Amino acid sequence: MVITGAESTGKTTLAKDLARMAGTVWIPEFAREYVGNLKQPYRYEDVERIARKQREQPAEYLEAARGYLFLDTYLIITRVWFREVFKREPHWLEEALRKREIDLYLLCETDIPWIPDPLRENPGARREYLSGLYKKELDALKLPWQPVTGYGEERLKNACTILQQFFNDEKTFVCGQK
Repeated sequence: MVITGAESTGKTTLAKDLARMAGTVWIPEFAREYVGNLKQPYRYEDVERIARKQREQPAEYLEAARGYLFLDTYLIITRVWFREVFKREPHWLEEALRKREIDLYLLCETDIPWIPDPLRENPGARREYLSGLYKKELDALKLPWQPVTGYGEERLKNACTILQQFFNDEKTFVCGQK
């Protein structure tokens, strides 16, 4: 399951909390780690390395997963990043997205406050614009997704309710409990 959305929408917190609730693992956002360690501005080649790693990570974590695996971001965001910054993308990306290896995408809405940090580039109207692009991309690829709204515990509860209904699993996703 992928937790996706614009910058500063609670993806990491939600991925951690849902994984803890399900007694499983989550995959941290690789792009943040990678870009944070660069000594120069990122380039196309850097984003392609990020995308390749994102494609490989689910298999690397699958053995440790117990029923569910949560990914903090994935190739949808990276594809939009390629298109917005570089106006092109790797030839293999379309096929990787169409493989449908992901059961569900939870798209974190922009209804929580923006929290700046050195790696975030897109506050305000740009954040809203990118959120719209992610939704369009999910729809264009006919990928299963649901929006997640709310602040703090309410956001977790809303995500939990979506997962209960999608997976028909009220035992794993007990809303309001971490």
